[in-house]
Amino acid sequence: MSDPTADATGATDATHEAQGVPGAHEAHAPAAAKRQRRGDTRQRIQDVALALFAEQGYEKTSLREIAERLDVTKAALYYHFKTKEDILIGLFQDLQRPIDELIEWAGTQPRTLDTKREILRRYSVALVDVAPLFRFMQENQGTVRELSVGETFKDRMIRLIDTIKEPDAALTDQVRCTSALFTMHAGMFVLRDVEGDPEEKREAVLEVAIDLVTQAHAGTERP
Repeated sequence: MSDPTADATGATDATHEAQGVPGAHEAHAPAAAKRQRRGDTRQRIQDVALALFAEQGYEKTSLREIAERLDVTKAALYYHFKTKEDILIGLFQDLQRPIDELIEWAGTQPRTLDTKREILRRYSVALVDVAPLFRFMQENQGTVRELSVGETFKDRMIRLIDTIKEPDAALTDQVRCTSALFTMHAGMFVLRDVEGDPEEKREAVLEVAIDLVTQAHAGTERP
């Protein structure tokens, strides 16, 4: 099957062949190179769609606008995503992948304070790569709740909280653990307009989250 996103205009290989230019200049590219090109195009679509969702809202953004911003045809866009929700699902899958890996890793570790701190550190780093998606979530909470991705993400958050929260923890300590993760989410969103080095801001938010989990862990060790 040819890739209709073979160039920036969205022209397909089939069109090239009809014009007497078989496969254009990439017609004989190795299969791995073609897969890489498809992956790059898919990522571009997601990046542009997310930017438009953030600018004017999910509901007000159409696939036609996304295609126009990319300077591709709608057919080229449909090759990768049939609906706006498909694009959003793809974005959330990119977010959920590192979370799933972190949850799996945590399950192989002892439930020590050092492990919990490392979970927060790794999650903090993972959030850096998906900051635009989290900003979209904060600004479009109603939309996210109505879509399937909202429930899926909620499930991931519950499972991640369980990796830093003891089952028999006091209610206040359960709140501390839950607050630790959402402090990282809210901090990333609120501090974006605060002057300062991004890495220093990330570390400051992480420090607060670690303090909360440290207090909660101490509570589980009391007689």
